[in-house]
Amino acid sequence: MSGKAAEGGKAQDARSQETREKLLEGALRTLVEQGISKASARAIATTAGVNQALVFYHFGSVDELLAEACRHGAERRVARHRERLRSVGSLNELLAFGREMHGEEREAGHVAFLGQLLAGAQSHPRLVPATAAGLDLWIAEIEQVLVRVLAETPFAEFTDPAGLARAVGASFVGLGLYEGVDPEGAEAAFTALEQLGALMSAVEALNPVARRAVAYTLRRQGGRGR
Repeated sequence: MSGKAAEGGKAQDARSQETREKLLEGALRTLVEQGISKASARAIATTAGVNQALVFYHFGSVDELLAEACRHGAERRVARHRERLRSVGSLNELLAFGREMHGEEREAGHVAFLGQLLAGAQSHPRLVPATAAGLDLWIAEIEQVLVRVLAETPFAEFTDPAGLARAVGASFVGLGLYEGVDPEGAEAAFTALEQLGALMSAVEALNPVARRAVAYTLRRQGGRGR
């Protein structure tokens, strides 16, 4: 292949990648601004500023584009918060970060976006794996934090970080959606979670004898309960 042909191929690949990025961003914006019921090829292409036919050329179908956009959006949002998550040193810090992140994600429209995906997955089966994969990215990050912050506490022996990470993730997703219809109720739920974090911190601050007593009581009550 000549040098000019190689350069032409690289330029074409760059343009193709740029178009894919525009379509992914266009799909995300369409979901946030118009909802999944209006996320047609025409609407997405208009938002992206490209020809409608390119939706099918690059992704094959609107559902495939939406699924890829879901993964793309989740990877980008998780990457944005990853360093902060890795600096979290306690359950209280994790809950405080969760509230802060929730406010940021809500303002950016990503809570609404997630709601659209969860609703759309009920009638668009191809969205199910991508939506689950996007949620799993968050859950994996949360699980790493929980393993770390619970390791030196009386609760480490009696908790399942993987299951707890899913519970935390589901709680914040649910609260994000619930907040749209009952802001005061959502605020009360966030406060209750913070109170639970404070209670766990108080147990962690107990002297060794008291901590062993807590662990003994938990064992008697069945530990993990599984």
